[in-house]
Amino acid sequence: MKQLLDKEHVNPSVIKLSDKFELFTQQWTPKILASCNNQLVKIAKVSGEFVWHKHEGQDELFLVVKGKLTIDLPENESISLNEGDITVIPKGMEHRPRTEGEEVWILMIEPPETLNTGQHMNEMSISNPDWI
Repeated sequence: MKQLLDKEHVNPSVIKLSDKFELFTQQWTPKILASCNNQLVKIAKVSGEFVWHKHEGQDELFLVVKGKLTIDLPENESISLNEGDITVIPKGMEHRPRTEGEEVWILMIEPPETLNTGQHMNEMSISNPDWI
């Protein structure tokens, strides 16, 4: 497992989310901001549809920082999150995040072993996200 803390992330500091989001343009590519109690705090810019996936052993927290995110769930259900809204997708639940085309900024909290595409390794999988 990748070391959770490195020298840059040991001392408390203010993390300005808007500044961090301005540092990258890639879609669906999570970046690590911090670790807390063996959980990683990640951010990502997303647009369009992601892949259906699930995380067998990990819950996944989503916070919408900017825009509107829809998360499709089993049986044709979905939930919509606006700026400032949070949801937790329970471990083992299949889901697909998506937007209506606009770029949405999200923050996620999840264990380090959580692969963004769950059990499905594909071209969208990011197995070792960058610290930002």
